[in-house]
Amino acid sequence: MSRKIIIIGAGINGLVAANYLQRNGYEVSIIESKAKVGGACASETITIAGKDYRYASGASVLGLMQRFIYEETGLSKNLKTFVPESPKLVFFPNDSEPTVIYRNPKDLDRELRDKWGEQGNIEAFREDESRVIDFLQTGYRDAVTPNLEDARSILGETLTNLWITGDAKTLLDHYFTSDRAKIYMAMTVAESGPVSIREKSSALTIPIMDSGSIFGGYYGFVYEGIWHLTEELEKINRALGVNFYKSSKVLNVDTKTKCVNFSSPTGEEKKIFDQLIFATDPLTASQLVNNSEQIEKVSDKKLLGSSGKLNLLFNQPVQWKHNIDHPDSDASFRFIFSVETLEEFEQATLSVCDEGVDYVPGFMQIYCEGAASKKMNKDLNHDRIAVFFKNLSLDKRGEDLSIVSDQIKDKLFENILNPEDCIWTNLVTPKNLQETFYFPQGNIDHIALTDKQMYFDRTFSFDPENNFYGFFNYEDIFYCGAGSYPCGSIAGTPGYMCSQQLIRLSQ
Repeated sequence: MSRKIIIIGAGINGLVAANYLQRNGYEVSIIESKAKVGGACASETITIAGKDYRYASGASVLGLMQRFIYEETGLSKNLKTFVPESPKLVFFPNDSEPTVIYRNPKDLDRELRDKWGEQGNIEAFREDESRVIDFLQTGYRDAVTPNLEDARSILGETLTNLWITGDAKTLLDHYFTSDRAKIYMAMTVAESGPVSIREKSSALTIPIMDSGSIFGGYYGFVYEGIWHLTEELEKINRALGVNFYKSSKVLNVDTKTKCVNFSSPTGEEKKIFDQLIFATDPLTASQLVNNSEQIEKVSDKKLLGSSGKLNLLFNQPVQWKHNIDHPDSDASFRFIFSVETLEEFEQATLSVCDEGVDYVPGFMQIYCEGAASKKMNKDLNHDRIAVFFKNLSLDKRGEDLSIVSDQIKDKLFENILNPEDCIWTNLVTPKNLQETFYFPQGNIDHIALTDKQMYFDRTFSFDPENNFYGFFNYEDIFYCGAGSYPCGSIAGTPGYMCSQQLIRLSQ
């Protein structure tokens, strides 16, 4: 007799968990509050001069998903993807030309030595990072929840102390000598929130953010937009027999009778479960089981997000001032920094925690979404850019910060020959993310990647050794949102690992 699984939340983790559980004989139902699936992997449509354009309202790029998930769910057969082979381009203040981030460590070593005066050991950094990534990816594949004993046994004490329990400042000082190299590598540490590079465990953010395997640790694009990933996974799951209840608000979860009460477009309904999975943020999950102690524990965690995103639409292909001799150059990832020293980077990262601060420039990551889609379909004429940037407070919505939008555009347009072809922009702030996607305090990873919230601590279970994806002390309730290990970023890894734990527990 199949066991009834209810999943609350149809983001990437809920959809991945449903896929694996349904294929393993479970009867799976997904309840989603919105009219469409995807969570933060979603799109919006705008109409300009009578023509409709879709753009990514949340995530833009595909990077952290594992290839085995991409293939086993069936997504690889349904999606077109593209990863730029061109080197990345990095701009620091007052640079007349960008620094080229080559994939080949020897070429990169030469470039950083010439441009930044770097005298460290880049090859050693990449070799050691690869060892840590291999360790992480093996854990993902085997659905083995993390512990330090395994890390020390496989990686050794030195690498474990540097890369897993250590702080990013010590890690970066170990391999690099120039502030510019350290700043470039430290970007990922600040992505989840205002995390200091001196905080314990902050070093691990660097290999985690490079641990996706679809594109070999690099980030790529889904044709037209990443939202197609979750839309296709809904279709795949429906064909497998997964039941979907969209536009349905969960009213309460009765943990004693194991019943979910919810309102759907057809009225109030209830469903009984054998196991329940929250694929939401942890605060919403705690509120739905109406547990004040849990709500307090989640609220006490480091939640604050500080990431913004500016979407731009062009009616002609973007012409960059700085390209390199490579066929993918128009689609290259570009990074623009507003700081020169590591201390300035740290100050900018943490400043938005202060009262009355709206925005402090730190860095911008430029995703050339339209150029990437044009590589897959040369007939596309319009162009899209997404600019992911730091550092914003939680105080204001994007519509209230036109001055910030103008600052980002001015900085971006310094590198574009045809800024007049930009016909629309939209700024998203942490407050927008909080209200639109229910991210606690606007944090894209639900809780910041830092001490007590990283690696083996990235769990809400009372018994992580035996029930890592369990939700507090509930026997048959689990959690696999972006707040669980390893993190979010449209990877589906927590959903996969949670599904494997349930399957093992049922055997």
